Amino acid sequence: MGSIGAQSYAKLLENGVQAIEEVNRLRDSGYTKDNIYVISHDQDRENRIVDAANTNEVGLGEEGLFGSIANLFRSRGDALRSKITALGFSAAEAGFYEKELDAGKVLVIAKKYPQ
Repeated sequence: MGSIGAQSYAKLLENGVQAIEEVNRLRDSGYTKDNIYVISHDQDRENRIVDAANTNEVGLGEEGLFGSIANLFRSRGDALRSKITALGFSAAEAGFYEKELDAGKVLVIAKKYPQ
């Protein structure tokens, strides 16, 4: 998607090991733990990668209260698209990424927030 150093950066990876390597590469380039997110279609897998990489999941701070509550009632695919758009991507981009997550890939997103 974007290049490292841009406001929003996303990369699809084949597995958790690659995702952790990407998180470390992003940290080396200046992103902090609070600005790196890991998303997977499988919630347990996502939690394991987040814990191993010591990074973030998309939550209340990114989606807002109503978005977080709504995700409790959405399908996993709808919730993932909502999380991706909450990080600044278009609905079309979110749809593309969600389909790739359906295929077993892992999405790493890094976002720089204005100072």
